Amino acid sequence: MTQHDLVVIGAGPGGYVAAIRAAQLGMNVACVEQEPDLGGTCLRVGCIPSKALLESSELYARATHDFGKLGIRIGELSLELDTLLQAKNRTVGTLTSGVAALLKKNKVRRYVGHGHFDEQGGITVESTDGPRQLAAKNIIIATGSQPAQLAGVVCDGRRIGTSTDALAYEQVPDHLVVIGAGYIGLELGTVWRRLGAKVTVLEYLDRILPGMDSELARDAYKIFCSQGMSFRLSCRVTGANASDSECHVHIEDGDSIACDRILVAVGRVPNTEGLGLDFAGVNTDGRGFVSVNRQLETTAQGIYAIGDVVGGAMLAHKAEEEGIACVEHMNGQHGHVNYDAIPGVVYTQPEVASVGKSEDQLKSEPVNYRKGTFPFLANGRARTIGQVEGYVKILADAETDRILGVHILGPHAGDLIAEAAVAIEFGASSEDLARCCHAHPTLAEAIKEASLDVANRAIHF
Repeated sequence: MTQHDLVVIGAGPGGYVAAIRAAQLGMNVACVEQEPDLGGTCLRVGCIPSKALLESSELYARATHDFGKLGIRIGELSLELDTLLQAKNRTVGTLTSGVAALLKKNKVRRYVGHGHFDEQGGITVESTDGPRQLAAKNIIIATGSQPAQLAGVVCDGRRIGTSTDALAYEQVPDHLVVIGAGYIGLELGTVWRRLGAKVTVLEYLDRILPGMDSELARDAYKIFCSQGMSFRLSCRVTGANASDSECHVHIEDGDSIACDRILVAVGRVPNTEGLGLDFAGVNTDGRGFVSVNRQLETTAQGIYAIGDVVGGAMLAHKAEEEGIACVEHMNGQHGHVNYDAIPGVVYTQPEVASVGKSEDQLKSEPVNYRKGTFPFLANGRARTIGQVEGYVKILADAETDRILGVHILGPHAGDLIAEAAVAIEFGASSEDLARCCHAHPTLAEAIKEASLDVANRAIHF
């Protein structure tokens, strides 16, 4: 049995970051990962490959529809899907290799295989070389999540598949049906729409982007419709079947939609099966998420859990913050995660980004608030890049002016939201943001103007 100070099960964004931080603090650290490539779902089949495809598909769409308006003549344009996918794979390969180099640099011992708790109270790593026993005073469960399944829809990896399959279609579908209008469904639907597919999105709820500010989601919906994406809301899928040549999606009202690909994007579920949690005395809730306290410790002393496996926002950066906070707690420091300052981003065009409370939440609590907005239509930088759809919305406490939530629909919203996250983390007021000098011309000026509008004194609109 090999002894370590800390064993981390899982090498996704939460796991490998926790391992590195623990090594920085002087711990003898091991990281167990069953996949040969490090980085977890995010790097291998999630955040990174999807963003690579979004970037390439946006360039293709702009070359097809927009470059001529700018006086840029390309001639005959063609899509080489194999080359596009290879570029995506190179990006993924570079980053996963980078994670391996970081673990090596920080002297984190890596074990390849499936790690699980055993009856002796330690960890067994099942690998091609046979089982290996590990022991540690502290253990972190960072096993992440996997795509949720939908009753009546069996993913075959060919015609009917998950987001992993949609990252590597060997040809552009004629008609892609996406089940689920959340982050993943909208992003991958956008990729294949840009590349030439007809895309139909089916959503059980009466809106897209569940959990995001409803005003932002409503306006994003209008834009996505204008781009050619088709939606059927309040739509319950009851089943699907596929042949060698086509698929059919069956809907509760008796309707059926024929297509040649189906993407099931109805959320994610925690990876807790096969971990031997009962042996360790680690409890889960009714949905399989690991139960933790404020220090991210489970019901078993010395065993912690972070990231998707504990629920909440299933975001890579949330997992990273929890990993660092968890390790700092176990080393007597004061780790900190402000769950009100974790941004969420949808990397469509325009992008959709939010941090803090939505207007829906403030109305339901209820909280007295003031709202300031500013459209990108009135922003000089947005005009110069030809991306004027959307706006910035800032919500501030009516009495204290403290910023409670910021929501952005527009160009580079995912980058702009960082300023808002910092503002919320430091308890800034809308007046604080309004008094900060923003470079001109930049998209960030829209944040300043929205802050000014909270007090009804926007300058440029």
